[in-house]
Amino acid sequence: MAALETSRRVLFTRLGGLALASRSLLGLAHARDHEGDAEWLATAAVPGGFAPVMMGRDAAPTLVSAGAQRLHWVEPSPDGRTAVAVARRPGTTAVRFDRRVGTVLASFEPGAGRVFSGHGRFVADGRRFLAVEIDGASGQGTVTLRDVGDGFSIVAEWPSSGIGPHDLLPAGDALVVANGGIEPHTPEAIGADIAGASVALLDPRSGQTRALAALDADLASLSLRHLAGAADGSVVVAAQDLLADGIARPLVHRLTPEGRLQPFDAPDEAWRGFRSYIGSVSFDVSGAYVAAASPRGNRVGVWARDGRFLGAVPLVDGCGLAPTREAGRFLATSGLGEVIVIGAAEEGVGVVTRRSGGPRYDNHAARIA
Repeated sequence: MAALETSRRVLFTRLGGLALASRSLLGLAHARDHEGDAEWLATAAVPGGFAPVMMGRDAAPTLVSAGAQRLHWVEPSPDGRTAVAVARRPGTTAVRFDRRVGTVLASFEPGAGRVFSGHGRFVADGRRFLAVEIDGASGQGTVTLRDVGDGFSIVAEWPSSGIGPHDLLPAGDALVVANGGIEPHTPEAIGADIAGASVALLDPRSGQTRALAALDADLASLSLRHLAGAADGSVVVAAQDLLADGIARPLVHRLTPEGRLQPFDAPDEAWRGFRSYIGSVSFDVSGAYVAAASPRGNRVGVWARDGRFLGAVPLVDGCGLAPTREAGRFLATSGLGEVIVIGAAEEGVGVVTRRSGGPRYDNHAARIA
């Protein structure tokens, strides 16, 4: 597995820089044919670069763009027509595209001296876009609020109140930011045992930091990186561990209404099975279940929303996660081109369907509402 992960990261690094050839996307006619049944968006490594991918209800993939910079998260717009693909750190470009007709509508860059972290969210019914950015020298985080109608120009920017922010999520009356601190498996992580991670709760209007949630000292090696939210405002946070010392540390936490981090439960052998790394996390459509994927552990774990561990299913290099239309079911994608649907119930979890032969999916998938 280590060789698979390493080869994928090396490919991502070597391709570097964005190079969208012309202002059109690949597979346009095919994209038109399948737009009506599009259910999910993802990104993938493809020959010559990277592409956002549209997936139908049968999980059949359609490539809808190509570029040389690694695209990480794809955020569907509330307008039902467009989406934004954000490059991962040290990415410097995000692209808005029309997923129905295949044209690039806009591209935009981070603020001076900063890079994107790979994530962003539409707000204000799609009129505004929030992006997480990292200062290239200090690692300090900034949240930018952008005007979609004005070419994604920055209309406000706020400190993320931490270093290495990776993900953000509007939840209830707050904007939640996962400040990852030191990112595992980077040069900065060598010899480090304290990540310096936190979860910041910002006022979505002023950007003022209302609260910071941090882990206890015995969990200080955890980098808090990914977020998922339910319709009722509940938020879960997924972590990656700087240390590979065999200690079973909880890698999924619930953000309580009081702004504290409460770990989910699992047997020690289950936590060890994730190999210190959760790459994505998701609620199901009902908000009753939470799934977390580990491409290093080659598995997807599932919990009840109260933190009770229900089980795990194998998926080699699996990381992308999104809800399906059905309660208790998740779509999961693999860097080896496999897509599965996972079924969850109080009695346990299992694989409902499986499809292979797709592209090398990156770490995330998003359901088109």
